[in-house]
Amino acid sequence: MNYVRNAWYVVSWADSLAEAPTATMVLGEPIVVWRSGGELVAFEDRCVHRLAPLSRGRCEDGKLRCMYHGFLYEPRGTVVQIPGQQNIPAIAKVRTYPVTSKHGWIWVWMGDPALADEKLIPPADGFDDPAWIRGESQMDYDAEARLVNENLLDFSHISFVHAESLGAGMDYAETVPDVIAMPRGVRFERWTAGKPFSRTSFKATTDPVDVWQAYEYHVPGILLSRRAVFPPGTAAEFKLKCPDYSRAISEVTFSAQAVTPTSEFGARYFFGWAIHRDHGDEARRDRTLAALERAFLEDKVMIEAQQRILNLTPSPSVMPTVHDRGVVLFNKIVEELRNQELTEK
Repeated sequence: MNYVRNAWYVVSWADSLAEAPTATMVLGEPIVVWRSGGELVAFEDRCVHRLAPLSRGRCEDGKLRCMYHGFLYEPRGTVVQIPGQQNIPAIAKVRTYPVTSKHGWIWVWMGDPALADEKLIPPADGFDDPAWIRGESQMDYDAEARLVNENLLDFSHISFVHAESLGAGMDYAETVPDVIAMPRGVRFERWTAGKPFSRTSFKATTDPVDVWQAYEYHVPGILLSRRAVFPPGTAAEFKLKCPDYSRAISEVTFSAQAVTPTSEFGARYFFGWAIHRDHGDEARRDRTLAALERAFLEDKVMIEAQQRILNLTPSPSVMPTVHDRGVVLFNKIVEELRNQELTEK
């Protein structure tokens, strides 16, 4: 799996992580996340004794007990009790991972712990802001995370994969966004000017409006998107650049999505959507999230079918188009960061 290791990967929504140990997989490694006195802890999910999963254990006074033969671990990963045995070998210790909670997600650092810098967590700060009404969900893919990333790096598929569910129309695929490279990601900016707007809004317009959409795709696979609807002429007024959001007339929305490779041919997709309180309410949030879940299932069907064809294709190659600029840039950034990691080993 050619993925960056020195990066923060999403493993859970923060509000869905129970007090009990929770099993997850990242880059093919089994991990258990748990809380010690309220503090997050992440271990490799295998006991040093007979490799039983620690995610089937229980928390005891800030420690984690394996429920196969009772080994007790303190938060640094060291065994502090072996029932019936006084001597505890120095090797009785599991790997620990840097872990933190931010922007509504639980993040685990998969690389060198000494390099774990929380400043590298992508700024999904819309989910921390009470001005936004948020909703969240997730799904698992039987496909490479790379394919899910590439799907999110090329929105032209919306006109076809989601022709019925999102109703973007051919015009969306005909509009090529501006693509801007960032140090650890890619930014996309797009105006759709002077057209009616109805996509997933439940507030369909017949009058022409200008729609601004900007999104960033950060290493290792984090999408952050903002969209707003403006009066006609706004795109020209701002010379096709970022507008003043306070002048939006509707659809001021924010989306945060994360793709985590679980195995070579497996990925977990976290997606959240929020609307600003000035432009919607909880009912509006629920309707839109339900529509997005249907649309993202369409992505899942297509990408898993794509994976099956790739598995049957010796030395597969692709033919890029104008819409693949973001895909190419992002994959190049990932390759450069991964090569740098391998060189520094």
